[in-house]
Amino acid sequence: MKFRVVIPARYASRRLPGKPLLDIVGKTMIQHVYERAVASGADDVIIATDDDRIYQAAQYFDAHVVMTSDQHHSGTDRLSEVAQMLNFSSDDVVVNLQGDEPLMPASLIRQVAENLSTYKQASIATLYERIKCVSELFDPHVVKVVMDHEGYALYFSRASIPWDRDAFSVSTAELPKRSEHYRHVGLYAYRAGFLEEYVSCSPCALESMESLEQLRALWLGRRIHVAEALEHPGYGVDTEDDLVRLRELLSQG
Repeated sequence: MKFRVVIPARYASRRLPGKPLLDIVGKTMIQHVYERAVASGADDVIIATDDDRIYQAAQYFDAHVVMTSDQHHSGTDRLSEVAQMLNFSSDDVVVNLQGDEPLMPASLIRQVAENLSTYKQASIATLYERIKCVSELFDPHVVKVVMDHEGYALYFSRASIPWDRDAFSVSTAELPKRSEHYRHVGLYAYRAGFLEEYVSCSPCALESMESLEQLRALWLGRRIHVAEALEHPGYGVDTEDDLVRLRELLSQG
């Protein structure tokens, strides 16, 4: 199996400006992410940025880096530009790895690529974890996914889905014994040919209401295959507290 990894990296961040270039135990965050991607066995790992500071930093550790437009609204838009710029074929498998995921296991990067290669009817592949506590189920920041019997996504939502009518009419203090609730892990593999179609379409109403890009693909009638993550994906870095915790973890090995 052959696949590529593209790492979209922006300098601007409301809560942590310059996030990709923050130092974490002697390396920039973007270098940590890049090394995770390389360890996955990808045939090519590409950092895609719109900022010269990130471009220069990536060149310093010999990464494959390209400059992209500063007008993109999402990482998927940037991914599509890279696919066109580098002439990816329509069947190429491209993993979108966020530039603030320095703890993402290399095994999951490879898993999501293999998942897309296996399920030929899917335009996108992604991962999930089982929800184990009720607070996650009712947290709108935790995206939930419902799948069919083959693992294809039926819907993604910030709402608590599926709603167990009988159990939750009695109590919402704990998960029902028969609970089948799953948290979406935001790691995607795309067929390169689908990216151009995706970015050429305006956001649909569902996507805008839920603020979830993957709903555009479902609205277009495309299939998304979802597999259970083989290991815990760690966490992204969004806040100063996340950064402190990450530095502590990596300094301890």
